[in-house]
Amino acid sequence: MKNILVVEDEVNVATVLKGYLEKEGYVVYTATSGLAGLDLFKAHDFQLILLDLMLPDISGEEVCKIIRQSSNVHIFMLTAKGALENRIEGLNIGADEYLIKPFSPRELTARVNALFRRLNNGDGSSQYLFNDGNLIIDYEKRIVKVQNEVVLLTPNEFDILYTLVANKGKVLSREQLINKIFGADFEGYDRTIDVHIKNIRKKIETDTKNPKYVVTVMKVGYKFGGEQ
Repeated sequence: MKNILVVEDEVNVATVLKGYLEKEGYVVYTATSGLAGLDLFKAHDFQLILLDLMLPDISGEEVCKIIRQSSNVHIFMLTAKGALENRIEGLNIGADEYLIKPFSPRELTARVNALFRRLNNGDGSSQYLFNDGNLIIDYEKRIVKVQNEVVLLTPNEFDILYTLVANKGKVLSREQLINKIFGADFEGYDRTIDVHIKNIRKKIETDTKNPKYVVTVMKVGYKFGGEQ
């Protein structure tokens, strides 16, 4: 399925994005408020949400937080807030990507196409499972459990964690992680990985100051330190 939800209060912007995305074969639903977007989210199965932050009723940040309580759907935030602090805040509350307004509809469409290419490249053939009795990582089902309780990771957080596990024993730099997960055409910034790593640790580590699983190798990158 290729269902996309656009939550954007500017009707003209939503209409243009819907038109561009439908030409690419996506099924697009639109909402002009946060609450209407949440109603559509509950009623349909979406693979991507394009979420404006400046909405007339509740903020896009609040919408994102509500969605993240129950879903790991991909979320692209659309905003005029382009400062680094704003981007980090967006990643911390569960966004996968950040698009700064004004942007070209063609640019957004290209980013969406790149995302779905990444999704389609995962054919589910890998059945890698890490299980040390405390942490369980199941790639085929995309499930992470800590002490037998499901932990909800965003899609990017899961892919980073799995990539570290799949390359156990190797130290991966930020650039290597970006290339493996987002592709060489990624237009974000290298601190994206650091923010995701911090969020992963909050969810799976008992002691985030002395992490057992996601280990920092100073001036090099990160590695997986778990033992089965």
